[in-house]
Amino acid sequence: MLLTADYHTHTPYSHGKNTVDENVARAKEVGLQKVAITDHGFSHVVFGLRRKELENYKADCKAAAVKYGIDVLVGIESNILGESGKTDLTEKDYEDFDVFLCGNHIFVNYESQAAWRRFFWFGNLPVSCGWKGSEALKKANTIAYLNAIKNNPIDILTHLGYLAPCDIIEVAKCATDYGTYIELNSKKTHFTDEELDKIVQLGARFVINSDAHDASRVGDTALVEEQLKRVRVPLDRIDNIDGRFPTFRLAELKKHL
Repeated sequence: MLLTADYHTHTPYSHGKNTVDENVARAKEVGLQKVAITDHGFSHVVFGLRRKELENYKADCKAAAVKYGIDVLVGIESNILGESGKTDLTEKDYEDFDVFLCGNHIFVNYESQAAWRRFFWFGNLPVSCGWKGSEALKKANTIAYLNAIKNNPIDILTHLGYLAPCDIIEVAKCATDYGTYIELNSKKTHFTDEELDKIVQLGARFVINSDAHDASRVGDTALVEEQLKRVRVPLDRIDNIDGRFPTFRLAELKKHL
């Protein structure tokens, strides 16, 4: 198994250590054909990409692509802002981005005070401190994931269920139905072996991503490879390995805008 592209990397534009140039240099060094720079979405209170920096962000990606001779995608790891499924990447932003990742994060500017209470103070923040979460929280997170997939051209759902308890199988089924890829994240364990096996049975398609927050981890697949030794995932359903590339929803939509 040879990784063709890493679609989830971070830089100091959000929560990463190394520059766009350094991430792309590492991608070239490890033999990737494509790499995406996907800093945290605009609504992340602490680590989000700032709109005033967007033009520099895009320019850095373009310059690195020219310098190293590989494709560099301008991406974002957007945030889910509530049960409505609203994200902080809107239709007016689509022209600026090549790839649309989306995940559930903790400290974001939610869509309402009710969402702050449900998802932050009495939800995913306590989960990050060890609480398992209530059935009500699980239901709310599930609804948020489902509506985000249905209402947005999300290409990759990142670290599904991590610090956001939900019905993982229901969400994965929805992603499969809408053509959104399920990420196998090599930075953090977010599926049990049993969950991953059930997702495979749904017919889901996958990408393996490093979720690199420093350049040394760009292209790293070690954690995922360990799980793949225990869970049989057909390699022809991982679409960023062995010379293959995914077909992304955002790119298909932009053809018709």
